[in-house]
Amino acid sequence: MNDPDSDNRAPSPQPSAAQVETLRKLIRASRHTVFFTGAGISTESGIPDFRSPGGVWTRMQPIYYQDFIASEDTRREAWRRRFGNGDGWVGAEPNAGHRAVAQLIADGRAAAVITQNVDNLHQLSGVPEDKVIELHGNSTYATCLSCHVRYELADLEREFRSSGTVSACARCGGIIKSATISFGQQMPALPMQRADEQTMLCDLFIVLGSSLSVFPAADFPLRARQKGAALVIVNRDPTQMDDAADLVIHAGIGATMSLVSPA
Repeated sequence: MNDPDSDNRAPSPQPSAAQVETLRKLIRASRHTVFFTGAGISTESGIPDFRSPGGVWTRMQPIYYQDFIASEDTRREAWRRRFGNGDGWVGAEPNAGHRAVAQLIADGRAAAVITQNVDNLHQLSGVPEDKVIELHGNSTYATCLSCHVRYELADLEREFRSSGTVSACARCGGIIKSATISFGQQMPALPMQRADEQTMLCDLFIVLGSSLSVFPAADFPLRARQKGAALVIVNRDPTQMDDAADLVIHAGIGATMSLVSPA
């Protein structure tokens, strides 16, 4: 199991009582709340982020989509990383922030979660599949890039450890890849469309644990604010969109959301 303190960072600051009460009031007054989550909600489950000091990309360079497609050796390296759990996803469990979001959705207080994360923790926390919009895919299974048939990682790992490779799709002969969006890979059309629809419908857009520096995903909070929705940012560190937000809380996600929506 992952250690939530494995990144050796200092404990996250606590939100003030006034900040918590303001967020509660915004949620109570909202008719359509949308959450937008980034790596910061999952670091509290022990999953390292990618870009900060000590993150995944400081330890190994990302593999670009075009290189994965072009080279069998690159594909082997990608699968070696995946099954070696260098990204820290295997064994991670939802934390208080995930559970609070799930509770608000179950209570009808929020409509959907748009997430940049690929760790499946929102679903594991109890958010229905149809309420989770994954902009960057899902790391817990694989698909054929040609016919899109799903493959389970446990089956592919057995093959990889036995043969040192993952063979072509049994159905069509296409390349099998983990169901995540790699650098250089086109963003998935349907999740982007669903995220856009939810953004246009919402009157409250709550960002949890995103640096808001990765586009086009980071366009959604800006678009929500521009259409008149209230914008809340809960993130340990400042973001480039703090000045545009109606409420900014620099505190832990779990520490904040568990007070807003006690389990």
